Amino acid sequence: MAVFDIDSIAGSLHAVRQHWRDAQKRALEPGGRDLPSRDALSTVVDTLKGALFPMRLGPPDLRQESENLYVAHALDAALHGLLAQARLELQYAARRETAESEPVEARAIAAVRAFAQRLPGIRSLLDSDVIAAYHGDPAAGSVDEVLLCYPGVLAMIHHRLAHELYGLGLPLLARIVAGLAHAQTGIDIHPGAQIGAGFFIDHGTGVVIGETSIIGERVRLYQAVTLGAKRFPVDENGHLEKGMARHPIVEDDVVIYAGATILGRVTIGRGATIGGNVWITQDVAPGSLVTQAMLRSESARPSPGATQIAAGALG
Repeated sequence: MAVFDIDSIAGSLHAVRQHWRDAQKRALEPGGRDLPSRDALSTVVDTLKGALFPMRLGPPDLRQESENLYVAHALDAALHGLLAQARLELQYAARRETAESEPVEARAIAAVRAFAQRLPGIRSLLDSDVIAAYHGDPAAGSVDEVLLCYPGVLAMIHHRLAHELYGLGLPLLARIVAGLAHAQTGIDIHPGAQIGAGFFIDHGTGVVIGETSIIGERVRLYQAVTLGAKRFPVDENGHLEKGMARHPIVEDDVVIYAGATILGRVTIGRGATIGGNVWITQDVAPGSLVTQAMLRSESARPSPGATQIAAGALG
């Protein structure tokens, strides 16, 4: 007698899968996988990291005289791997489109070609992030240490890649690339978020940056910061409305300390400093300092403006 009733369990799992597919109105797809692979994208991203930073994130036995040859080989492998995954995403989307659109193969090739052309710009942005981390942390011994060890930098490598994929019409690939970083670092950045040069997340665990966030240049965040939505409007069918601008705008040269929560389409003005564990739902004026103690003090005042000030509109 078998130790496990494998046939029965496998049959039950088949029935559950079929029920899901029927409920989702999915046709049977002959010929293998019909969605992108997380494992395949992980390999693509790791290869791209090596191509972007060959002597730091490339193979351990790489010599500088072979650097260009390695980068060309890595790019060829990564881009062809990405193209295969792009085809899967676009084929999946095409089965759900009612209007005719450009053929999947042409769209996939165009998107990956455009992505490839943006890699030098991505490298330049990442250089600015590495420098920001090095200068922003007195514990950092070198830019190499920052690149090799800091989870915030790893998250930004993934985000810079994912953001381009997102803008090129490959949102599922972008979400998978972002999810890989989230799993490794505890930092959750939606690939739609717009983030300027010189961005530094120190420590990083628990940071959440929403889809429609806009972050300027030279911004620094610490752990457990949330740039989130204040409310979630629904349509006439009770479903959440998608794509609305619902996350904060953080202007240049802002510092946001650990545990701060900023919700809604509010603007944190240039040069502001947001203290730890504050809760903000209204605009903050440029150059302001917002702390828990200040919010408690302002909330205790009976003046008409106290509620607004406590909510974060400090000048």
